[in-house]
Amino acid sequence: MKKILAYILSVIYYLVFGIILVVFHPVQWVCLNIFGYQSHKKSVDYLNFCLLNSLRILGTKITFDNSYEFNRNQPYIIVSNHQSLYDISPIVWYLRRLHPKFISKKELGKGIPSVSYNLRHGGSILIDRKNPKQSLPAIKSFSEYINKTNRSAVIFPEGTRSKTGAPKSFSPNGLKMLFKYCPDAIVIPITINNSYKIVKYGMFPLNLGINLHLKVQKPLLVKDYQNDELLEKLEQAIIKDIKY
Repeated sequence: MKKILAYILSVIYYLVFGIILVVFHPVQWVCLNIFGYQSHKKSVDYLNFCLLNSLRILGTKITFDNSYEFNRNQPYIIVSNHQSLYDISPIVWYLRRLHPKFISKKELGKGIPSVSYNLRHGGSILIDRKNPKQSLPAIKSFSEYINKTNRSAVIFPEGTRSKTGAPKSFSPNGLKMLFKYCPDAIVIPITINNSYKIVKYGMFPLNLGINLHLKVQKPLLVKDYQNDELLEKLEQAIIKDIKY
């Protein structure tokens, strides 16, 4: 019975999901081209609010566990494990005051209403993960932008999503570039749990009644550590609370 209900609710969810993306695409265009960055940023915030809450159609419970205060006048590097595409909206919405920008694969830069537009025009970067000659200079420029504007870089250092929830080894190159060119940044480690369970059966049907849980771990100041030490502390902070 639950599987049958999952098919029905998944159809409804995808319909709502698609409507949200289609509606917010022209909204973003108008906000950016007529009113500028701040207006566009607000439209992206509410896009992600709607996407996040559309998961409630599936009976998803969303918990964001954070006991820390963040100063907006400072750059941040948000580092998290990666389990599914459902990791993104809660980070954007709950940390919206920090203006999160993403390091994303280039394939996401086209073909997805609202999402591709924001990645191309909202301050994020698109990289070819198979081409270091393109990706590393792009991350360098992105790091300098984050440092200059006091915004936030979001990076999933595992590179690909974990289909079982089990953490994968962190790739150090992107993080080291961010550390080098954002020396005054505060790093925010985030542990994500149960996101992968939403897509337990694949993209259709989606799983029902999942508790999507994000926990903000103790922030770390880049300049207080050597790169390798900081990388180790970050990885340990994130994976210690992963349940799979």
